[in-house]
Amino acid sequence: MPKRKQDGAKEGFSRRDFLKTGAAGAALTSVAAKAAPAPQSGDPGVMGPGPVAIQLRINGERRTVTLEPRVTLLDAMRNHLDLTGAKRVCDRGTCGACTVLLDGKLAYACSVLAIEAQGQEIQTVESLGDPENLHPIQTAFIEHDASQCGFCTPGFVLACKALLDKHPKPTAEELSAGLGGNLCRCGTYAGMRDAIAALTEGGMTNG
Repeated sequence: MPKRKQDGAKEGFSRRDFLKTGAAGAALTSVAAKAAPAPQSGDPGVMGPGPVAIQLRINGERRTVTLEPRVTLLDAMRNHLDLTGAKRVCDRGTCGACTVLLDGKLAYACSVLAIEAQGQEIQTVESLGDPENLHPIQTAFIEHDASQCGFCTPGFVLACKALLDKHPKPTAEELSAGLGGNLCRCGTYAGMRDAIAALTEGGMTNG
């Protein structure tokens, strides 16, 4: 049997109290709904979960692709746009193998949704050069053995470009900071430093 207080009332939460609380909650919900602003006529609303049209500007070219909003920029480029320069290695925004430039700033493509990259200028390693017409950074990497397995190389090349665009003659501290977001499991850091030293001494063009 439930305990009774000295005044004869039952302890605990009565059905009457429950009904009162429920009615008050419903009233507050109704008031909040009336106070909420109405959606704007031009509001696109929630996109997805199904595929939607996404427009990306990559390497100076406008590309349209239909993807689920959850697809990353890395997957969009590699699996749908045939741009495989950015590599999938850690897929956790740690190693830098998927590095791209977004409006001139370094970014991990595995950690950016393709739909979020709309309206930004996306630059990948494919924009720098090709086997017949290499960018000076790519040439310096070859001449100074700055790559081994090659998975990290595209990300490092773009990181070097961003570094030299900002600091044409970087100090050791600027070099360390500029390349600090990229990892090389083969340990070719010495070759990369030699490549950058050769570029800065030769007065490379950062275009």
